[in-house]
Parts: sequence; structure tokens; C-alpha cells
Amino acid sequence: MEGGGGGVGGRLFADGAALSLPLHVVVSPVLRQLENEDLAAAQTLRAAFTKAERGNPGITQEIILGILKQEREGVNFPEALLRMAAEDLEELRVECSDVSLRELSERARSLKTILGRIPDEIRDRVRFLQTIKDIASAIKELLDSVNAVAKTEQYHSNRDNRKLVEAQKKEFVKFSKSFSDTLKGYFREGSPVNVFISANRLIHQTNAILQTFRGLPSP
Repeated sequence: MEGGGGGVGGRLFADGAALSLPLHVVVSPVLRQLENEDLAAAQTLRAAFTKAERGNPGITQEIILGILKQEREGVNFPEALLRMAAEDLEELRVECSDVSLRELSERARSLKTILGRIPDEIRDRVRFLQTIKDIASAIKELLDSVNAVAKTEQYHSNRDNRKLVEAQKKEFVKFSKSFSDTLKGYFREGSPVNVFISANRLIHQTNAILQTFRGLPSP
């Protein structure tokens, strides 16, 4: 899943439309505004982007990068995306009466918010070190919530649900470790771009956890 180029112009994600960060945090807000003016046009564009992203993952990002290249040189897309990626996405909102699921949703939102602070704090070593500690704590709390929800009767008693949750948890842990390794590289080399890319991927996996619980079949 961590395919794609590592540079600024490389594709950050290799998943489909359901979890495309560029589609949801850049394109979708624009389409929601367009709905007030021309609902049919907005729906047509949304369907077209979703279909294109599903058939060619990463195409939304390529389109945005192409526009930015023509309009403005020097735009750091991974940084810009990271600043927006912490926004609460309606498509991933978990709304239910279950306390453990609500807590999981809040902790996922908290982790994304902290990761979204990185562009503003990465060049201040003291603040950034504290942010890293906050991220580590938020990751642990989110994993604790995933484990707590997975132990509830709804998920523990259903083998398919349990397998889906465990598979996504492993992916999240893998990308958390990758983020940690990227931070070590940053302190050696001093370039923040890979940190932005890795943080976006971790947000992507956090959204995937929400999507997993949101889309699980009933036991």
C-alpha cells in the first residue's frame, strides 16, 4: 500500500476513491460549495472524480499537481495536503450510540489534528519534539480504542469482522513504524518533505480504520 513516488510529485497513495485524501480534502469541499449553485453539475463531477479515482488511484492528486504547476511554482503539495488532512470528513464520520466507537472516532480525530500541526512546528526543534511525543501518545490511545472495540461482542463474535479489524490494525502499525523511521531520517538529513508524505500516509491509515468500522457488516 505504500507504493508511489517519494518525491513531491509522486503519488502518495495507492488506494481507491473511498480513502483518497486529495479527493476528500481538496475536491469535495469545492463540490459542496458548487452544490449550492448547480446541484446536478456537482453530482456529475463528484461521480466522475470518484469513478476516475477508483479506476486509476492517485489521478486526483495528479490533476491537482498539474493545475498547481501551471498556476504557481514552488507549491509543496504534501505540506498543503497535510494542513488540510486533519479536517473532519463527513464520509468517515462514525455516528452511533456505542461509547467505545465514539471514543475511537474522537481519538482518530485527535491524532489527525496533531499530525496536521507538523508543518507549523517542524522547524522549531523544541515544539516539534513535543509534537512527536504527542503523536506517539495519540497512536497508542487510538490502538487501545481499536482493541477495546474489537473485544466487544459485535466484533469479537464475528470472524469476518475480526479479520477485517486485525488486518487494518496491522497496516496502521506498519505505517506508524514507517513514520517513526522517517522522523529518524529527518533528524539526520533535515528535509521535511518525507515527513509530510509519511504523516499523510499515517492519516490515510487512520481514515482507513474509521472506514473499516464504518463499513463492517453487522454480525
